[in-house]
Amino acid sequence: MKPLTKQRTVHKARLLHLLFRHEIPEFLSYLNELTETILNGEEVPPSAIEGEHCSIDRWFEMAEDIQEKMACYQRLLYPNSRVFAGQLFDIRSATLSLYALKQYISLAKFIDPKFKPAVELLFS
Repeated sequence: MKPLTKQRTVHKARLLHLLFRHEIPEFLSYLNELTETILNGEEVPPSAIEGEHCSIDRWFEMAEDIQEKMACYQRLLYPNSRVFAGQLFDIRSATLSLYALKQYISLAKFIDPKFKPAVELLFS
């Protein structure tokens, strides 16, 4: 196994799913809510406003992409770590999925107390 610092985001997301499968349904629910909020223009991630990583249009594109994937792979995202990681943390969606994951832990929506340190370890 490669060191964490050398692993791609999709591999880290798969590992997170494998370790904390019980957290995935709540995270998916939060991700769905967040993408709907972005698409409705109610929330725009701070980096879109500051112009750090992505334009506002790019955030909308990612939100639409994630919504489509969640609809298409709805039954597979929870039970299958490869589908979860491959669809939600691929190069097109990773920025928004990571933003959602960090928001999810900052809002303390997780159940398992080990989830937050795991996310911080894997994705910081």
